[in-house]
Amino acid sequence: MKAVFFDMNETLLNLSVLKKQFDKHFEDKYVLKYWFTKLLHNSTVMGIVGEYKNFGELAEAALENLFYENSKALSQETKSEILGAFKKLPAYDDVRPALELLKENDVRAIAVSNSSLAMIEEQLSNAGIIELFDAWYSVDAVSRYKPFNDIYQYAAQQASLHVRDIAMVATHDWDLFGAKKAGLTTAYISRKKELFHPLYSKADYYDSNLSELLLQII
Repeated sequence: MKAVFFDMNETLLNLSVLKKQFDKHFEDKYVLKYWFTKLLHNSTVMGIVGEYKNFGELAEAALENLFYENSKALSQETKSEILGAFKKLPAYDDVRPALELLKENDVRAIAVSNSSLAMIEEQLSNAGIIELFDAWYSVDAVSRYKPFNDIYQYAAQQASLHVRDIAMVATHDWDLFGAKKAGLTTAYISRKKELFHPLYSKADYYDSNLSELLLQII
């Protein structure tokens, strides 16, 4: 492989900081997952109907709806606190050594995210890993979210790569399903207790440690 595309949120970046913010307002341990799932659902619907709003706008709308559903008031301060924490997620412990492994083997590391370009840069900087990436691309460039194939193909073209030379790493089965349909090799990193969807195309590689996963790829 000449390059590895990485999803960011939940794949490289740990949502634990964000969970602490939600725990201040909700006692339901699944509320963060519910909000994030609603956010991703909204992004998919936008893609299906051919409309586009950036990820920050969709995140804010999903948050407002979450508080409304639970009959809770959402102040601007709370909104800013929660959404601000989304930009300051720490990297999982296995991320830095895995990215360094790619550097050692002359394989490019490229972030491909639903987040805006500015947010990608902010997230990677705050996580302390931006210097380990060769490039990063946002769905803003194609106005359509993953798993639609537009962003995978766009990122490959921008990086002057053929899809056969790229592996996509993600903890989201739907992301890998889209990447597989776009012609990329796929690698699933297990970050949570969740079954890989049995009706999606299987990933080419599986592991719970990022370095071990990348060793299978390179």
